[in-house]
Amino acid sequence: MPARCQVTGAVPGFGKSVSHSHRRTSRRWDPNVQRKTYWVPSLGRSVKLTVSARGIKTIDRRGIEAVVADLQRRGEL
Repeated sequence: MPARCQVTGAVPGFGKSVSHSHRRTSRRWDPNVQRKTYWVPSLGRSVKLTVSARGIKTIDRRGIEAVVADLQRRGEL
């Protein structure tokens, strides 16, 4: 599963881990993405989305209808 949220567009952040001796190694911070299924009454079917925790909160706040409309406008659904 790609570490990208379909709702917010969150992608992994990249940086360095710094040890006690200050050796730097590459690392990445993945967003908390999950595969969720939502029922969309206007489409009459369920939709599977890859969403982050913040994306789930956005869907709760705005409603699944508005979020799906935005995804369709962007061509992601």
